[in-house]
Amino acid sequence: MLSSGALRPGSRLGTEREMAEQFAVSRATLRSALLPLSQAGVLERRTGRAGGTFIRADVVQRNAAERAGLPALLQDGGHTSHTKVLATDTRPATDAESTALSIPENAPVVVIRRLRYADGVPLSVDMSCFSADQVGDLLEQPLGGSLYELLRIRYGLVPAETDETIEVVSASPREAQWLGIAQRKPLLAITRVARCEAGRPFEYAYDLFRADRVRLTASSSTGITLACATVAPDPV
Repeated sequence: MLSSGALRPGSRLGTEREMAEQFAVSRATLRSALLPLSQAGVLERRTGRAGGTFIRADVVQRNAAERAGLPALLQDGGHTSHTKVLATDTRPATDAESTALSIPENAPVVVIRRLRYADGVPLSVDMSCFSADQVGDLLEQPLGGSLYELLRIRYGLVPAETDETIEVVSASPREAQWLGIAQRKPLLAITRVARCEAGRPFEYAYDLFRADRVRLTASSSTGITLACATVAPDPV
């Protein structure tokens, strides 16, 4: 079923009882088949209400301080991509947003929250905030593709420099529901400020990546590459 494509990354298998009946074998025989697949990393077990046995999805590799949009990054890595817009808003900037974007307090900002998929499986929840005076009609544009490509074509905004802060946080109930994981599972939180060639900030973003689906890489000036894997224990 895996080799034929009937089961895809992220697919949830049935219960042991259902699979034993489907393949007409005992549950002991079924477990003896599932165990080596789990040990090989083909399957993964998830706990909680949304838990079960799943086909493990491929890990997405992302550079720290990435300047490419996620769709382009996924395409380069051989992944498919899809985006679902969760919410949009135009409102006064918070203190953190006004500081990051170098705009007056309570200046209007455009906020877009989206759920991003890789290979059909939820990968991240992204929140992007822009100064309204730079992207006045952004919410009237199609938002399901690459925002960076849209910003380049329509507003001439290209990320020439990005600063990122990376930390590990726990998934809230709402974030867990969006990403299809158990509550309190580790997420990789990336806070980003993107600047155009003139040096002015144009994006303040807060992205939450599933820690089991992304690998960060960073290159030093000497060409050394560091691969960082985030591992956290399951909540008790």
